[in-house]
Amino acid sequence: MGHEVTVCADGQEAVQALEEKAHDCLLVDLDMPMLNGIEVMARAKELTPEIEVIVLTGKSSVQTAVAALRHGAFDYLTKPCKLAELKSLLERVAQKRELTNKYRAAKRQLRRLEGDPRLIGNSPAMTRVKKMISKVAATESTVLILGETGTGKELVARALHEESQRAEMPFVAVNCGALPEALIESELFGHRKGSFTGADEHRVGLFEVAHGGTIFLDEIGELPKSLQAKLLRVLESGEIRRVGENQAFMTDVRVICATHRDLEQMVADEDFREDLMYRVNTFEVHLPPLRQRLDDIPDLVLHLTRRFSPHRQEELEGLMTPAAIEALQKHVWPGNVRELANVIEHAMILGDEGPVDVDHLPHRFDARSLRPTVLKTNSGPKTLREMELDAIQDSLERHGGSKPKAAEELGISLKTLYNKLNQVSVLDKSA
Repeated sequence: MGHEVTVCADGQEAVQALEEKAHDCLLVDLDMPMLNGIEVMARAKELTPEIEVIVLTGKSSVQTAVAALRHGAFDYLTKPCKLAELKSLLERVAQKRELTNKYRAAKRQLRRLEGDPRLIGNSPAMTRVKKMISKVAATESTVLILGETGTGKELVARALHEESQRAEMPFVAVNCGALPEALIESELFGHRKGSFTGADEHRVGLFEVAHGGTIFLDEIGELPKSLQAKLLRVLESGEIRRVGENQAFMTDVRVICATHRDLEQMVADEDFREDLMYRVNTFEVHLPPLRQRLDDIPDLVLHLTRRFSPHRQEELEGLMTPAAIEALQKHVWPGNVRELANVIEHAMILGDEGPVDVDHLPHRFDARSLRPTVLKTNSGPKTLREMELDAIQDSLERHGGSKPKAAEELGISLKTLYNKLNQVSVLDKSA
């Protein structure tokens, strides 16, 4: 098959060979003289954590397979095995290693571009989040991250992965809402060539790519109900079955989920399986919206300016004026940290030649800020305009700053919504 092979007569000889030279894959029997397969596998993982192990066993039992997989085996074959089955497994190992190497290269590049991946902010709300992460990261528990759109749920998932024992293994992020329903099963679990129209080649699923590491299922509330039962089986048994295959195989993956939706309400509406909800939220992390951690804005601004202006590192501490920081801290941030990042990038472009001031913020920024002061100080009956602005602001907050969704909910065109927001901006500036 084109592989360079080291043949060993017993377990002790195998360990000696592994100590002398690094290997990509270990094909090991369970019953051997000197040292058994589990002992050889354990030593191999100590010497080379990224080595993949394929177990051969004549004892075709679930207990035997689970024991081997618990110790880090990639998969197992029962004797006598067919060469075609072994070849298929070795191809999967090669594919996984290739994907893992690409992932690590991309991860290094991402760290260079984005800098420190740690969570930014020391407000009481973020301090609580960091404490929860430190407690659950070292465990194997399934974690559910709850928070509005744009709060940084994937960053929390990455922090959980980086602080876990799986940190050197792959972290695979999947947006369940962005995958076409017809292809989501194939993306998650893989498929065999010819299993459906368009399946021109064998495909490794994302759960298999994440073997040994962490998979992050973002927007799990968008997962079609037909796939929820299959995901539940994976979470409970660790078994993966590719599309077009009858035989399942085991995988070792930690699952972290996130959603901005109310899963309990979805269960009540029969849009989400109750058993899956209880399975994914073994441990909950509630990520606060930016409006509840305004004290973190100066630190976030410094972090984001480092990302968007790497050539101005020496002057970043005073790059944004106090007036601009104050304006940012008065905003309600319906789009959360994602919106802040867009505002900072916009401001950095306009203020490239000097300090970034209020004038460099987006022209509609004031329109998205806190409601005009007159609305907060007036204790009497509200005018029609004030009630209209209240409705607009509430809708924007409910939809995470999405103007198309807010316009649809309010029954007005997007153009009309922008006109009304611009009117607020004009009123604020004239005041």
